[in-house]
Amino acid sequence: MDVSLIIKIFGVGILVAVSTQILGKAKGDDLALYVTLAGVIIVLLMLVGRIGDLLNTVKSTFGF
Repeated sequence: MDVSLIIKIFGVGILVAVSTQILGKAKGDDLALYVTLAGVIIVLLMLVGRIGDLLNTVKSTFGF
């Protein structure tokens, strides 16, 4: 696994955590929820390509 991907995911997590805390203190609970959902979606989109590579490796390993 590439270290830069882990660092990007870590960075997104920190940004989401900080913005959620700030919005929670400012009574923006609905916006904090949207920020959290957006962070999860961004991380999943970052991982989609890697999951595809994994499935292709498994297919080629077992000859499917």
